[in-house]
Amino acid sequence: MATALPPDFRPRYHELHRVGRPGWWRSLVGAVVLLLLVFVVVPAVAGLVAFGVLTATGSTVDEATRILDVTSGVTPAGLASLNIILGLAIPTSWLVVWLMHRLKPRWLSSVMPRIRWRFLLACLPISVVALVASLVVAMLVPSADVAGTSTAGSLNEFTTTTRDFLLVIALLTPFQAAGEEYLFRGYLTQAFGSMFANRRVSLVLAVLVPSLLFALAHGLGQSVPVFFDRFAFGVVAGILVIRTGGLEAAIAMHVLNNFVAYGLALSFGDMTEALNASGPSSWWMIASTLAQSLTYLALASWLAKAMHLVDSGPPVGRVLPPPPGHPELVGQPPRV
Repeated sequence: MATALPPDFRPRYHELHRVGRPGWWRSLVGAVVLLLLVFVVVPAVAGLVAFGVLTATGSTVDEATRILDVTSGVTPAGLASLNIILGLAIPTSWLVVWLMHRLKPRWLSSVMPRIRWRFLLACLPISVVALVASLVVAMLVPSADVAGTSTAGSLNEFTTTTRDFLLVIALLTPFQAAGEEYLFRGYLTQAFGSMFANRRVSLVLAVLVPSLLFALAHGLGQSVPVFFDRFAFGVVAGILVIRTGGLEAAIAMHVLNNFVAYGLALSFGDMTEALNASGPSSWWMIASTLAQSLTYLALASWLAKAMHLVDSGPPVGRVLPPPPGHPELVGQPPRV
């Protein structure tokens, strides 16, 4: 049986599932269901739709397969399809948080509960400052290039394909980055942060487990330095979400990182290598990433404090909703 929450309990972002329907198992089941939906069901359905559209507009089966394949030769249409699939993690996360916990989807955005647009927009310039810090460090250490983003070669020729890639990146990358944040730093952070009442344990799980899953989601073929690089990014983003009480800072950093990575790949490297990043990479890239992440962590934390953002929700003021079949408690307010 679920333990009643004290009336003055103020849930932090990663504890919000605790004020929904009772049962720690709901968070675990919800996490499994969400991952299956995002990485199996949605890609299958979206892939069939995209394949059908391509074949209906004149592409052969082989051509449609080649266009949508992002592992052997990414195309603008393939990148667009991938970004849309990942962006659909936003409504999918909303659906799962409502079905499993009866919490309104807006509680995934922040403890307000909504997207704090002023804070998100203010995070964009400080993410540029953090990027400059990473570039300075990259200049001081041996090669820190990620596969596909090396700037050592000559400038690539600008073609119609380059133009199409730029349009896809500009229009869909923010959607894709936000989708990953709603999945990993949103629902999964709340899921693993709400399984235990002990706040220290829940805090560690809320940061480390989604970060590990985030790194694994980029493929098992990635090199160890690239894997650790993505894991470190996830840890910093997870800390930011809990410190600031919402996804805004993590989304801003994720969007800028993807813009830069894709921009370098289009200008000097190869989009397929940049997207898959399975080639050999230097451990020195970690120094550059940590310089960016830790600088951004400090600046975004300061900004959140300067803007007087809260990092916890309002007092619950009630016990958890009773399980189905039990009489409602007298005077219990409606669910959040």
